[in-house]
Amino acid sequence: MKLYSYNKCGTCRKAKKFLDASGVLYDEIDITETPPPKTVLRQAIKVKGIKKLFNTSGEQYKKLKIKDKVGRMTEAQAITLLSGNGRLVKRPVAVDGSRVTVGFDENEFKEVWL
Repeated sequence: MKLYSYNKCGTCRKAKKFLDASGVLYDEIDITETPPPKTVLRQAIKVKGIKKLFNTSGEQYKKLKIKDKVGRMTEAQAITLLSGNGRLVKRPVAVDGSRVTVGFDENEFKEVWL
């Protein structure tokens, strides 16, 4: 599994703690330095939709006024924006083959990763 996360993110720390306690192995990737690739983002959009992929509480989201744009954004536009700026992506993003999760929900992690 690849886990796109950010060390200063409390949600990411919770997800890692859960995965570690469950014995799930993962390769951690700093989402701010290496955003998820477009292929992963396409998978995530199929599962969550465009709006759920954005880190709505993030500084970049507010600074770039994404809230005003996301409703009119095409999938291609969203993917280009998200793949170019990891701070815009809701985190963590966990991916392994065809399985993907965005954010951390313990029940979802149990269902998908255990």
